[in-house]
Parts: sequence; C-alpha cells; structure tokens
Amino acid sequence: MNQLETLSKRIFSVESPELDRLLAFWRFKGYRIVFTNGCFDILHLGHVDYLLRASKLGDVLLVGLNTDASVSRIKGAHRPLTDEHSRSMVMASLRFVSAVALFDEDTPYELIKKVQPDVLVKGADYKPEHIVGYDIVKAKGGKISNIQLVEGYSTTAIEHKIRQASSHKP
Repeated sequence: MNQLETLSKRIFSVESPELDRLLAFWRFKGYRIVFTNGCFDILHLGHVDYLLRASKLGDVLLVGLNTDASVSRIKGAHRPLTDEHSRSMVMASLRFVSAVALFDEDTPYELIKKVQPDVLVKGADYKPEHIVGYDIVKAKGGKISNIQLVEGYSTTAIEHKIRQASSHKP
C-alpha cells in the first residue's frame, strides 16, 4: 500500500461502517474524542494553528469536512475552490488529525450525534450555545471549546486576493 492509500484509510463517509468501527475502538480505549468541522477549502496557517490547538484538547481529533455540494450551498456556486477528495487528503495528511469524516448536510449535526465527542471545538467567533451540536455534547457532559483564530487568515481573503491579482494581469 502506498502512502496516499494509507492516508485515504483515514477518510470516512458519515454512513461508513469503518467510521463506526473506528469510533467503537476509540471509545473502547477510553480516548477523549475531539471534534471540529469546516470546509477547509484552502488550507492555510490559520487552519493549521486551529487544528493543532484543537488536537491538544484530547487524545484523537476527528475533523468533519463539508462535501463539495455542502460547501457550494453554504459558500456559493463558486466554491469550493478545491474538491473534497483533495481537501480530505490534505486534512488527513496532518499528523495531528486522527481521521476525517465527510458530511453532505449544511451542518454536522447528524455526524456529531453519531460521534458523541467529548470536546466540540469551533473558533472564538462562535458563541458556545450557537455551535451546532452544543446540545448533544452538553447532554453527555462534554466540553465546548472556542479557539482564538489567527488574525489575517481566511480562505475568503485568500480567494479575494487571488481574484484581484488575476484581474490585474497585463
């Protein structure tokens, strides 16, 4: 098995029995499961910092990743800039990301229900009670954690900068 095949083994769909087995294994081992989600369209320093800090809140980090269809519904027809296969492979290549689960809904609510994470993480720009899945994690005695984002980094800002640069070509 080559390295890309190995990485792809860390990527799951919500309904995959392999994800069920992985979650059962983590629970059996008593691992503290951290969950976060996003589109992660163009991975940048802000994402890396956020995910690294999220991973330190538990034993394993599961990243819920919006599918292409989900990203388009949320961000508009011009997104995603990078397809879900590429985004999930890049995400799975990060050593501090334990697994990636693709979800097609606009929110990861059903995925969070399935995962039952011990820690639910979002950026500090979210009020804890407004985070999707807050009710699920709180009901099981879990923790909601907000991580301060690195200022000046966003996919939207990068996209805007690229579009501006390409429109000014001679």
